[in-house]
Amino acid sequence: MAEEFVKTRDGFVMYDEDKKVIAEITYAPYGADKVIANHTYVDPSLRGQGVAEKLLDCLVEEMKEQDKKIVPHCSYVDSMFRKHEKYKDIYSKD
Repeated sequence: MAEEFVKTRDGFVMYDEDKKVIAEITYAPYGADKVIANHTYVDPSLRGQGVAEKLLDCLVEEMKEQDKKIVPHCSYVDSMFRKHEKYKDIYSKD
């Protein structure tokens, strides 16, 4: 499957052929140098394929380009940040 993520005002989404959102990650501004990752969703048909992690990686890259840290309020993002060393430089606890 070739993922195509679309940047939105507050995250990244993946649409199916009917333009229905089938995966997304969203964030909200938090001060001048942080964002809150507040929601991750992947349609059951896509689960187990690494789609959520790819969405998170898109968000991480975007925030690195903007020199911002990510505060995880979404349980998926929080879990990934705690488990994986690759996120240590972007992770903010508050």
